[in-house]
Amino acid sequence: MEQASFSRRGIIYRVLVVISVVFIGAAFFSPGWWVSLTAPNYPEATFPQGIRILFHMDSVQNGCVIRDSVEVVETEALDCVHEMDTINHYVGMYPIASGGPVEKAFSPFMFAVLGVMALAFAAPGRKTRLAVSVLGYGAIGVWMTMALFGQNGARLHTANYLSGMVLSLGQDAGDTNRNLAPIVQMLQQSLNDSNATEAEAANANKDKKALLDNLRRSYNVDNFKLAADQQEDWNGSLMQVFKWHYGKSLARWFNEPARNDPLVSIMGSAAQIFYAVIIAFMALMVFAAWSVRSVFYWVLVIVPLGLPIGFLAEYSAWLWWYGHSLNEMGAFTLKPFMPTVFGDGKVAQFTTHSYPAIGFGYMMASSAALLLAGLIRFKQVRLAGDAAARM
Repeated sequence: MEQASFSRRGIIYRVLVVISVVFIGAAFFSPGWWVSLTAPNYPEATFPQGIRILFHMDSVQNGCVIRDSVEVVETEALDCVHEMDTINHYVGMYPIASGGPVEKAFSPFMFAVLGVMALAFAAPGRKTRLAVSVLGYGAIGVWMTMALFGQNGARLHTANYLSGMVLSLGQDAGDTNRNLAPIVQMLQQSLNDSNATEAEAANANKDKKALLDNLRRSYNVDNFKLAADQQEDWNGSLMQVFKWHYGKSLARWFNEPARNDPLVSIMGSAAQIFYAVIIAFMALMVFAAWSVRSVFYWVLVIVPLGLPIGFLAEYSAWLWWYGHSLNEMGAFTLKPFMPTVFGDGKVAQFTTHSYPAIGFGYMMASSAALLLAGLIRFKQVRLAGDAAARM
């Protein structure tokens, strides 16, 4: 009877862990939070959800949708990321894309680590736990290294990440002639629109090669403007792309090299350090999988369980940075402020709305499953220890 109960607990907690891993994956590919701005000059009839953006783990995406209206026919939704950036820059706020550059760059690797940790926690027996850990972390290490430092390594990131980079610069994947005269660009775009279906346009925005080619062209234009000793040939590594894009985002409205260049240098160093920290952490997690009697074993479930807390802390920290890094070049002067993390707030004539999206619900569901799995596993290990002590 006691052995049957022990086995039943083992099955239940492992099923719960697998469910939690599915939720972690779903959270990565879903928006975790949304923010919108409403104001009298953005009437509800025209902007039913206000100026709305979606915070994903790897990017910030447009939250505005095509209006369902018989009076007005829309074929494309308003680009609310650009619209919100335009509004914010009047008070000196940096573009949304300049927030969390390291976190977005490392997001798929971090979520993959969380998934391997949970699976190692559920794996039966020391040999299986070690096999899951060594193979899982090893694959993540190779993937991350190739992405960060390999030729065109940025292609190993997500399409959402590359799409967010392109769209934050006011471009799209098919935009190949940014350096042509405006009238020529308009004619070229008209020809493109007449020959491309809506499905083809949607696919272009998710085509990694097209997105990366777009970023490469923009990078080469910027690189050509630098002094010869400062130029760096394009290699397409994630490290190169994210540093360049971060600097370009900072300078989009406020081109102040004396202020922006140190920030780029700091983020570049932070990325190098974070890479080393992740490698070291994965090595420690292999050690944690060695014995269920070790306190480190429980780290395998505690860290993934804390995902919603980590997300909220990160989100809040970057909101604080946006509100406390106002540039003096803004058209209007505001005192440093903390944007609304949860609920409704007021900034000038705008009402802000900030609420969790479906991805945060997935995080909470994952944590609930892991908490229950951890409690069942803790009781199982304790009972096994008591049985061994009685023998």
